[in-house]
Order: sequence, then structure tokens, then C-alpha cells
Amino acid sequence: MLPLRQIKPKTARTKRFLDNKGPQINENVRTTLFLKYTTCSDILSLVLTDLHALKRPLAIKFTKKNDIHPFEDPSSLEFFSEKNDASLMVYASHSKKRPHCLTLARFFDFKVMDMLELLVDSETMRTLAQFKNAKAAVGLKPLLSFSGSAFESPTANAYTLAKSLFLDMFKGSEVKEVDVEGLQYMIHFSSVIHLRTYLLRTKKSGSNLPKVELEEMGPRIDFRVGRMKEADADMWKESMRKPKGQEAKTKKNVETDVIGDKVGRIHLGKQDLGQLQTRKMKGLKRSRDVVGAEDVVGGAEEEEDNLVEEAAKRVRVEA
Repeated sequence: MLPLRQIKPKTARTKRFLDNKGPQINENVRTTLFLKYTTCSDILSLVLTDLHALKRPLAIKFTKKNDIHPFEDPSSLEFFSEKNDASLMVYASHSKKRPHCLTLARFFDFKVMDMLELLVDSETMRTLAQFKNAKAAVGLKPLLSFSGSAFESPTANAYTLAKSLFLDMFKGSEVKEVDVEGLQYMIHFSSVIHLRTYLLRTKKSGSNLPKVELEEMGPRIDFRVGRMKEADADMWKESMRKPKGQEAKTKKNVETDVIGDKVGRIHLGKQDLGQLQTRKMKGLKRSRDVVGAEDVVGGAEEEEDNLVEEAAKRVRVEA
């Protein structure tokens, strides 16, 4: 990987501009750039239009065609990324070898980090306009769902990369709370990367919780996985680095177990078990009858010893 170019600011205005483009504690919302190759099919044009409609207003669409080969020379894509401050890109191209091909690219510091090719099935593709119903408002956050074990694989593959790219593309801005009235549509991805978009309809159910129904609003797109480019290990590590201001403060001797319960530890000094106060049990105490019998036996032994001593004294005197 080539070293990143460092620009030294000469004026205060340049310094402010570079600081604004540099790493931030709270990063800007990801903007997606939509581009076309010199040969682009009508199916791909409709796909770009519908994806751009779902992504608005965080999207920029170019109508001019570009002679770019992302996997061979991505320098032109990096130029467009830096020029438009876009960290995601969707590039449409059509050829005999790779028909109806969409290339999803993600950038870090305006350099290509990873890419994935998705081939669109032209026979099953349906646009937004083909579904004659209401559409979701612009700028709302969708619900994203992924069904299938391929998306949850512990080893990195094309499906885990597709999940990561689609999450970055459609998640929008970071928010702590979401109004229920703003949840108007859902984007669902199945294990063979079938994209489905549904409207969320809430109806009365006779209880406090409403009844939720799904109504497909489009687009409907089926993908096949093509080529992929995984992120460089050093670049991925640098992109995942968190600023110092966002590091969570760790509490000593406080942990969270697998279930999610908080567990704490208490450290004590060395204890003397000899002075430990134990529970007193009645079974270990001596009864009064046992104590009286021991006193009687002890008194008889003392009298016998006294008689023996007196007898010995008499023998001495007579002698």
C-alpha cells in the first residue's frame, strides 16, 4: 500500500479546510456517489435511479458516462470521491462478460478500501414505478434486515462484505432515538442477496400494540456475486481506530457475562479462620444429665483418694 500523502497547510484557511476533511470524533454522514460506465444497460439505469431514490438526500448521481475500470485502475474513482466528499460509490457497467454489473466501492481517506461486484438479474428486476402504491418519504431511516447464515459467517466472504456495504449505504445518520411514526419502510436482504423493499402499515389490533403489515413498494432486485476486493489489513486497522475522546472508561472489577448481566468482584484481606464466628448448634452442646454424672464420678474418686491417704498415715504412726 502506498503511503498517504501529507499536505502541510500554509495558511489558516487551508488548515481549517484540512482539519474539516480529516478524522473527526463525530464523522459526517456517508454520501454515496452514483456513476455510469461508457456502456450501461437500461436495466442498470433503472436500478441506479431507484437506489438513488432510496438513498436521497445523501446521494449524488452523475449522468455523464466515464471510462473507468475499478478493479484495474481505481484512481479516477478516488478523484471523484475526494472531489465530492463521498465515502461510498455505486458504479454501473454492462459488457458481454459481465452483464448488468454493479460495483459497490467503499473509501477510506479517499482511497479505495474494498469493492464488490453484484450482477443484476434482468428478468426478475422490478422498479419503484411498477408498484402502484404509496412511497416512503425522503430522508427517513429504513429498517434493515438480513436473513441467512451466510451474512453471519465468522469468516469474511462476499456475503459479509455485502452486508457491511449495504449497512453503510442505508443506515443514514447516527441517532439515539427513533420516532415510531418515522419507521415507514424496511429493506430486506435474503441469503442469495435478493433485495426487497416493504412499506410498514400499522393497523388497530384491539391492544396497546398495533398490528404491523408489510406491503411491497419496490424496487425488487436479485443479485449474483461477482468479483471482490478485500480491504488491506493496515488500512482496515487504521479505519477502525477510534479517537481518544470516544474511548469508554473501564471500571475496575466490573464485567459483563455472556448473558449480559453485570458482575462485580470484591477483594478482601487475609482472614483468620480461627476467630471465625460459626453457627451454634444445640446438638453440639452438653446436656445437664451428662454434666451431673461427670460431677458424681469425680466426687467418688476424690473420696477414695482421701481414704487411701488416711490409711497410709495410720500405718506410719503405728510403726
